Amino acid sequence: MNLAPHKYRVNLSEWHKMGQHNIFPPQARVELIEGEIIEMPPIGPTHAGCVFNLIELLASQKGKMAALNVQNPIQLSDFSEPEPDVVLLRPSPQLYKVGHPTAADILLLIEVSDTSVNYDRDTKIPLYARDGIIECWLVDVGARTVEVYLNPTQHGYTEKRLFQLKQTLIPTQLPHIKIPVSDICV
Repeated sequence: MNLAPHKYRVNLSEWHKMGQHNIFPPQARVELIEGEIIEMPPIGPTHAGCVFNLIELLASQKGKMAALNVQNPIQLSDFSEPEPDVVLLRPSPQLYKVGHPTAADILLLIEVSDTSVNYDRDTKIPLYARDGIIECWLVDVGARTVEVYLNPTQHGYTEKRLFQLKQTLIPTQLPHIKIPVSDICV
């Protein structure tokens, strides 16, 4: 019998055991995407500045309608635990101490992309759609635009809108929030 080699997919249980046993150095930026351990690029100052601006803008407007989660894991399938830049979650009495938020908990997910824009657009955005995340924004730092993805299906989002500097973003699940694109990446 001739068996061809294939990739071994890491599941969430194995992933968490790796974390418990300090398999990765503390400074490693890795996330589990479809069973593969992906090393993420370092966060540069422009990326960090955009995330900071988003935190300030969202925190000042969200009220008690959402909880703000920044660069923390979300659990999607049994093989994916990405760490998006910013997530607005349904408020939870246990504040997600029992388990990481899932797609059902997410009102808005935001990825800020400078060096990883193609990876985020081609890999992470379709992953978020397959898991049913209602709305996803991709901040393209280089282009100074925000792509808004809506209507998730197993084959991706069916709607994509492009917002530019003079436009204002309004999350579909939180219509009281208004974010000028020009205020995100100043």
